Amino acid sequence: MTPPKSRTLNALPGYPLAGFKERRLELEASGVDVIDLGAGDADLAPPPAVRAAIQAAVEDPAMSRYPFQVGLPAFREAAAAWMEKRFGVGLDPASELLPLIGSKDGLAHLPFAFVNPGDVTVMPDPGYQAYRGGTVLAGGEPWMVPLRPESDFLIPLDELPADVVARTRILYLNYPNNPTAASAPDDYYVRAIDFCREHDIVLVHDHAYSEMAFDGYRPPSILQFPGARDVAVEFHSLSKTYNMTGWRLGWAAGNPQLVGALSKVKTFVDTGVFLAVQAAGVAALESWESWVPGNVAVFQRRRNAAVAALRTAGFQVEEPKATIYLWVPVPHGEPSRDFARRVLDEQGVMVLPGSSLGDGGEGFFRIALTVAEERLVEAATRLGRAL
Repeated sequence: MTPPKSRTLNALPGYPLAGFKERRLELEASGVDVIDLGAGDADLAPPPAVRAAIQAAVEDPAMSRYPFQVGLPAFREAAAAWMEKRFGVGLDPASELLPLIGSKDGLAHLPFAFVNPGDVTVMPDPGYQAYRGGTVLAGGEPWMVPLRPESDFLIPLDELPADVVARTRILYLNYPNNPTAASAPDDYYVRAIDFCREHDIVLVHDHAYSEMAFDGYRPPSILQFPGARDVAVEFHSLSKTYNMTGWRLGWAAGNPQLVGALSKVKTFVDTGVFLAVQAAGVAALESWESWVPGNVAVFQRRRNAAVAALRTAGFQVEEPKATIYLWVPVPHGEPSRDFARRVLDEQGVMVLPGSSLGDGGEGFFRIALTVAEERLVEAATRLGRAL
């Protein structure tokens, strides 16, 4: 007997690539060479110092003890030092910073601290599903705001309905943005801070792509701007910057009341990040100046190659300033999921349909720059055959 599913479970969205991974395996089993550009999971190794650090850490019995939310003090200190060096933002490692099991952990659990049934969280559509999932699980109502080219893929705060704003407890922002690869200007951060202060809203900034920026662009931290400490908490991740997606390590930083509330929620959900992984995180942050520029250069070359090849193949695609993604209009008005399934079946290329990250993503598909340049060019050539 299968028990009935809860209303909460039924309200959760489906996995973005549901059915696609299974189809990929079927095609590969039949001999098809599939180029997977669906997930943002790079094919590159973490820094050598990171790999050496975790090898040493696992030999220390103390690293196998419960980390709890305090975690490894050295990681808190390293993350705070990096925030100071990178953004000029000084943080108290003990009260204004919290280690996370990847930034997704904190993004999804924060609503449990601030959202009651009937409350709203405002989020980008399309957007990272942790925002929506955490809201639904906490009993709140996601308010999905379509990201449009005419608005530069920014949430138009002044267009939110007054009755929605009155019920809003959290505003999720993510710039540089996944999946649109858009960036936000400084004045937008200032307006968002003022908006949240005026309406007593928690401002969440998902900054997972802060270092994956090109052509000299340096994305700011929202904590750099006046008033942010009153309302904001920012989420950082080592996943993309250091090719550590599976290691699950990040942190929350900002207003100590917000950070403390998240820590309390997590006390009842998990016992913290494996201490050896936090020790490796220290090594990652200490290698930022020497190692990260070379890694970013790899993705910039991939971006350049993919954009050029897609344009040659007949696609209209912008050259983004940041992230590891391209956000490409689906040609001829074909539904994005149909297009993605068709190019997988016919051309052996897996892309992410925009609609899988929210209805606002319809009309686009996302390419992840997670394979070598020659494979990206080959994928673009194949996609061109589907036009």
